[in-house]
Amino acid sequence: MIRFPDPIYVTRPILPPLDAVTKRLAEVWASGWLTNNGQQQVRLEAALRGYLGVPHLALFNNGTAALMTAVRALDLSGEVITTPFTFPATPHVLAWSGITPVFADVEAARLTLDPRRVEEAITPQTTGILAVHVYGWPCDVEGLQQVANRHGLKLVYDGAHVFGATMNGLGIGTFGDITMFSFHATKLFHTAEGGALACRDADLLGKIGRLRNFGILDPETVDCVGLNGKMSELQASVGLAVLDYLHEEIAKRKALFELYQRLLGNVAGITVLTGPAGVERNYQYCVIRVDEDRFGCSRNAVHDELHRHNVISRKYFFPLCSDYTCYRHLPSADSSRLPIARAAANEVLCLPLYGTLAPDAVEGICEIVATRKGCAV
Repeated sequence: MIRFPDPIYVTRPILPPLDAVTKRLAEVWASGWLTNNGQQQVRLEAALRGYLGVPHLALFNNGTAALMTAVRALDLSGEVITTPFTFPATPHVLAWSGITPVFADVEAARLTLDPRRVEEAITPQTTGILAVHVYGWPCDVEGLQQVANRHGLKLVYDGAHVFGATMNGLGIGTFGDITMFSFHATKLFHTAEGGALACRDADLLGKIGRLRNFGILDPETVDCVGLNGKMSELQASVGLAVLDYLHEEIAKRKALFELYQRLLGNVAGITVLTGPAGVERNYQYCVIRVDEDRFGCSRNAVHDELHRHNVISRKYFFPLCSDYTCYRHLPSADSSRLPIARAAANEVLCLPLYGTLAPDAVEGICEIVATRKGCAV
């Protein structure tokens, strides 16, 4: 019996050598400057602009505060079209801002917002689109931009899964009006907690900066209603240390992903998702899709059997956000409008993927899946 002695979680954060962090913390202590645009934050913003290939970037204390700020910076109101196949923070930032989330279905291949379904959902109250890049690959950015342009809508991307990914050689943060990145500890790049907004417009960056800092324009002027979204020097210090190890982490994850692909790629009823062509992905997740009819076993049964062996896989994203109590009353939450998202929510499973995961652990996980342990025959 394979059962692992210690839990194997779906991910683990990059933990650089402690002295790499304490060296930077010593600089913070020497400066006496713990937050409010200190040197660690300034350095991290510059480093991330280069890494992500974006002209403008503002750091935040978490990704949700960043996304809330994006909504306010673009003056979104009324209705905003979004995906049900996402983490709850995505629709929550809309509802929190007094905006009605309108759910549209996803594309079968990408599992991201389908531009055709978005266009069908537009009403006179629609002011924007909040799309989500999932699993390390992008939305149909061209299709969504065309819809936004035709209808005069703002386009915001939740890029929590796509740090460092590129589309046809372009940084993913260069698409749309604003892209949010999450730097939570579960993400590929992290600052323990944190986030950022990327944009192409310098004036918009200025507005984001004021909204991030209580709406303060200068020591005697507050020109808008803002929040406290600033990243601390402690978070930035962690981020600078993590960034040094990111290339190595991605290489290790890529090798493990390819091992998953080799071991599960020919198993009938199991699809290892790889994303669209033209994408340089970041290997944040390894996602399989379980076709119960062909595999002879449901996704839930695979998930539960892995758990019995101490493998903590995750059903990202189940349930759909449209099933939450706070949203299920919306007309757009009707299951008949979201068949592709519904099917995906019942079939996808994220398997463990992180740089310190041993290849023989991946082999054991694949054996559990491929031999259909726990499935009724």
